[in-house]
Amino acid sequence: MREKVIEAAHVARVRAAGGESYKWTSPGCRGVPDRIDLYPGGRVEFTELKAPGKKLGPAQARMVERLRLLGFQVNVVDGSPPLPAPGD
Repeated sequence: MREKVIEAAHVARVRAAGGESYKWTSPGCRGVPDRIDLYPGGRVEFTELKAPGKKLGPAQARMVERLRLLGFQVNVVDGSPPLPAPGD
């Protein structure tokens, strides 16, 4: 499963939950997660999407840890096993 397919499924799930998922790029700041997910009630999550079997790079791992230390939910989705349906 390609990362693009995983990303499309992720965006669909966030929208099904009433939220929005925005692509995140930050020039000059390596390792930011792929998506910022905004949910009703002001909940913010960050999501890094990986192709099956791929691991976080060093800069990505540092950024995930930094965001978690700040109190944010950070999800790492690699698409294997199959992704759950919305609401699961």
